[in-house]
This record gives sequence, C-alpha cells and structure tokens, in this order.
Amino acid sequence: MTELETTDRRTDRDRQPESIEQPATSGGRTRTCPECDGRLDADEARGETSCTECGLVVDEETIDHGPEWRTFDAADPDGKSRVGAPTTKLMHDEGLSTDIGWQDRDAYGTPLSGRQRRKMQRLRTWNERYRTRDAKERNLKQALGEIDRMASALGLPENVRETASVVYRRALDEDLLPGRSIEGVATAALYAAGRQAGNPRSLDEVTRVCRVERIELTRTYRYVVRELGLEVAPADPESYLPRFVSRLDCSDELERAARNLLREAKDAGITSGKSPVGLAGAALYAAGLLTSEEVTQKQAAAVADVSEVTIRNRYRELLGDEYGDVEAPA
Repeated sequence: MTELETTDRRTDRDRQPESIEQPATSGGRTRTCPECDGRLDADEARGETSCTECGLVVDEETIDHGPEWRTFDAADPDGKSRVGAPTTKLMHDEGLSTDIGWQDRDAYGTPLSGRQRRKMQRLRTWNERYRTRDAKERNLKQALGEIDRMASALGLPENVRETASVVYRRALDEDLLPGRSIEGVATAALYAAGRQAGNPRSLDEVTRVCRVERIELTRTYRYVVRELGLEVAPADPESYLPRFVSRLDCSDELERAARNLLREAKDAGITSGKSPVGLAGAALYAAGLLTSEEVTQKQAAAVADVSEVTIRNRYRELLGDEYGDVEAPA
C-alpha cells in the first residue's frame, strides 16, 4: 500500500464524523429550524415538532406510531403490543379471523350494486368455509353458539361464558365428546361454569333453556366434572338471594335478614343435603316474617321454582324454636 493511498483513507475517516453532524433529512423535510437553523425536537406526547432555539413549531398533529393501549404494569410495559380487537374464548377462532358483515352497504351506507352484492356473498361463503375448515372447528363453533344462547337466556355474565367455553374446549381436546351430544356437553360446561364463578343457576332453570333432557344433563355434568377434575363446590344458597330479591322487589333489610338466617343455618349444619334454591326461597319467606314485610309462601315458591311444601319445611328449620310449630331438622 502506497503512502498516497494511506493518506486518502485517513482523510475519508476524518471526514466521516463531519458528514454525520450535517442536518439530516426525513421524507424531504429538513430536520433543522427553517428560521434560525436550530435543532428540532419532537414531542411525542403533544404531537409537535418545535425548535429548541427559537421555539418555532414546525410540525403539529404528527402521527403517533406507538401502541394504542395504556399499560400500568411497570414490570412488562410492552406486554400488550398488539392491534385489532382482543382475543376471546367465546369464538371458535378466538376472534382472530375476518368477520364480513351481512349488510349489503358500503362504508358510507350506500347500497351495493347487484354485481357487488354477489361478490360479497361469495366472499362470505369462502370466509365461512375458511373459518371452519375441519370437523373440530365446526363442532366448537356450534357448541360456543349454544353456550352463548343459553347464557343470554339465563342472564349470565361474560366471565361465566368465558369459563364455560374453556371447559368445553378442554372436553373437546381430551376426547370426551364421543357418545355424547354437543348440546349436552355445552350445557354441562355452562352449568359447571356458573357454579365455579359463584353465579349458579338451578337445574330446573338450565333445563328450561337447554335442548337436552334433565337426566342427560346431570349424567353429562357428572362425567365432565369427574374426567376434567373440576373443583366445583356445592352451591351456596346466598348466591341465589340477589336474583330472588330483585324479582320480588324486596327491601335491603329483608335481604340482610335472609342472609343472616342462611349463615346461622350453615353454621348449625342445617343446609347440608338440602336444595340451595329451596333454602334461599325459605329464607326470604322467613325473613319477611321477622321484618314484618309481606312475602307469601306462594311468591317465595314461585321465585325459587319449588313447591310451597318445600318452603314450609325449610323455613321452620331456619327459624328454629322461635315458632311453636317448628319441626326438628331432618
């Protein structure tokens, strides 16, 4: 290597930092102030680019390229980096596929032409075929639709629906469906999810909205709970009180009295082996007697979906020796 080449290479290295310090351009726009040639600073919080020397605002309403969510977890600030709708277990594809609406209108509400309507219909057909490509996805789609229908009829919240969909997915993955109907396993999953979430429904209520017989529901429920190892505690009579009180339009004082009766009965072991809905209805009737608020046996039996004989037997056990015709607990 000659001395001249060495000198030229040193000169290039010396000139390189000078080229870096030159004003950079982005998209044809200079990154120096057009007034005073000062340095520009971008404020992402306000969406403005201003000069640090004279304060001139060069650009405003800039595009925010950051995430669309807010996180309050300092340990994992980028854990939710995503776009689009959140995933959900309530859909067989977890909401990751495209959903084409049924309205034959464009974004401005203008009706589509005949050719465009036929094109959109073909797209819907192919989209539906793609979303349910095999028997397992078709099975899951039918079951989750059944769970959503029954949950809506029973007034169950979204967390119960999510739990029921997870239980059904586990049953499907572990091959518990052969020999059993999709509706039966879906109903059993919803019934178990309601009890797990502390928002149960009675068997009679579930039977009225499902498409299987009660005996099939109970048999499938026991099978699913046993095979999946679900931890389902006995239904607490207190969990039925808010719905019953709302239907009867009772006062808060009566509800508190009914809760106290049920807690005392639970401590005394009276609730063991008894129907929780019958106990909840009897507690409302007994609390009405204690608070002088009229709740008839017929009303309590109707809201709990039990017979009046059950209400009479259970309320005597709840009140104990306060009434002369009390029978000893069974």
